[in-house]
Amino acid sequence: MYELDAAATHAINSLAGASTAIDALMIWTSAIGVPILVLAVAGQWWVRNERAHTRHVLIATGFSFLAGLALNQFILLFAHRMRPYDAGVTHLLIAASPDYSFPSDHATASFAIPAALLLHGFRRRSLAFLAAALLIAFSRVYVGTHYLGDVLGGAATALVAAALVCRFHREGSRLDGLLTRIW
Repeated sequence: MYELDAAATHAINSLAGASTAIDALMIWTSAIGVPILVLAVAGQWWVRNERAHTRHVLIATGFSFLAGLALNQFILLFAHRMRPYDAGVTHLLIAASPDYSFPSDHATASFAIPAALLLHGFRRRSLAFLAAALLIAFSRVYVGTHYLGDVLGGAATALVAAALVCRFHREGSRLDGLLTRIW
């Protein structure tokens, strides 16, 4: 299985260097893609139609984002996967990371958003965020900092986190009512 993951990772990373414009786009996406997604979610706080429900979904999206990253920290206690550039699989276009490779926090954070939106019935919005999440995940492999399996693992962690939040964070609960009335 490692050989397949390494080969797929190498194939994606080998695209780097062919175009300085694409390299710059992938580096930029890798660096600020997640913060842009967070701002895009936060900007929806003031949507006028179905305000309370929309805010509930946005809060659940934020909880999914945070739960996914927390779950990653738990996984990292047991999974100590070397970065692909340290294993000679990729060449790195950005600064090296001191932590382990699996799962990808960028993928988890970016996939938690469309997963939460989809689980709450916001299909159209989830598709736009899914496209962005796919680009961010691809960029992490392209720049050489993650294996393809790392971003797939991050996406899986995001789905688990979103499902847990969907199950336990109820619309109309005391916490939800308190949070949806902010500002």
